Amino acid sequence: MTVGERLGAGRYLAAASIPDDTVTTTHEITTRDGATVSGILRVRPGAVVVCVLMHPRQDFSHHVLVPELLEQGYAVWTQSTRTGLNDMTLLHEQALLDVAAGHAFLWDMGFEDVVSVGHSGGGALAAYYIEQASLAPAERFATTPGGKAVPLRDADMPVPSGLMLMAPHPGQGVLLGRMIDPSVANELDPMSAVPGLDMYNPDNGFRAAPEPSSYSPEFVADYRAAQRRRVERIDAVAREAIADANAARRRFKESGAARDRRMSLASGVITVHRTDADLRSVDLSLDPNDRPYGSLFGYRPDLTNYGVVGFGRVTTPEAWLSTWSSISSRASLLRCAPAISIPCLLVELTGDQACFPADAQQMVEAFGSDRVTHVRVPGKHFGGALVEGEPTGATLAGLEMGKWLGELG
Repeated sequence: MTVGERLGAGRYLAAASIPDDTVTTTHEITTRDGATVSGILRVRPGAVVVCVLMHPRQDFSHHVLVPELLEQGYAVWTQSTRTGLNDMTLLHEQALLDVAAGHAFLWDMGFEDVVSVGHSGGGALAAYYIEQASLAPAERFATTPGGKAVPLRDADMPVPSGLMLMAPHPGQGVLLGRMIDPSVANELDPMSAVPGLDMYNPDNGFRAAPEPSSYSPEFVADYRAAQRRRVERIDAVAREAIADANAARRRFKESGAARDRRMSLASGVITVHRTDADLRSVDLSLDPNDRPYGSLFGYRPDLTNYGVVGFGRVTTPEAWLSTWSSISSRASLLRCAPAISIPCLLVELTGDQACFPADAQQMVEAFGSDRVTHVRVPGKHFGGALVEGEPTGATLAGLEMGKWLGELG
């Protein structure tokens, strides 16, 4: 197997070089609940607008949009959440406190405008933040979906001047709900499968790469219903584990017994096998666009589905409900969009494998803002070019963002 044939080859695009006159500084900031998060501020001479790039579970320090926005004279702030690259304990409600600390820091720095930028899962994070920041403090969520207290009502949550999105998928949970394999028959056995629900079973319409698969409308309907049922089952496991831990915590307050104290912390982790199973990865007639064959994880999802790579593979019960459940997570872009009244730009990449044309249109229609701009440019989800030698999706998106920012005032 050559380098170019590796299962995940071409997934990420290397960022361009930043302009020579960029001044780069690093900063540590403290959130409302006492966590320490870090960020990188890059400023061009004369920049009065700063663009905020964040993702709940990825490091955006060298994101492909950073040089594109700097080249046009804008400052860029990239920040990590408190969990960094380890999403096992990722709670979106805590991540909102991280976003809030970054936004407050930038406003205090004296920028005239702070603009949120969401790429991929960063889009739903930004939308969730803006929704909560736009509410009166008493109306914000006080707990995670699993019941953990989070002080959003006590936090300083400044609303940004605008929201720019590139290839925003609908949210970590919604995305996983589309990619989770409903044919898993036994959650303890990664190879178990119900044949009639297996998208990689030739009897159901699968064909080996590079030949496209073709699934019947009846199979698609059954498959998607079964995906929801699997999420429901995992939700039930998560809620039971949290309930058991809470019960032990209440017992400990009365008994003081070491066993009860230990059990209160023993909610455990959830392992979710096979999460690279979106029908659209191999049947390009479903929600058609210019995307290539394959998934976000590579050109052979029939293989990567069985590997260790994938969304939500190992997670705590709390994190499952907050981040990965398509049913329980609140970090859904469509859920949050009606509360967003600031100017919005959505750059759809025509070869996206996570934000499909119908998704983009639904998002545009859902925003509560009366200033929504929707543009489409050639490119793939991570910002690569559709055709080798052509401008990258990141460059084309950056140009659209620069034009839009110039008209923001």
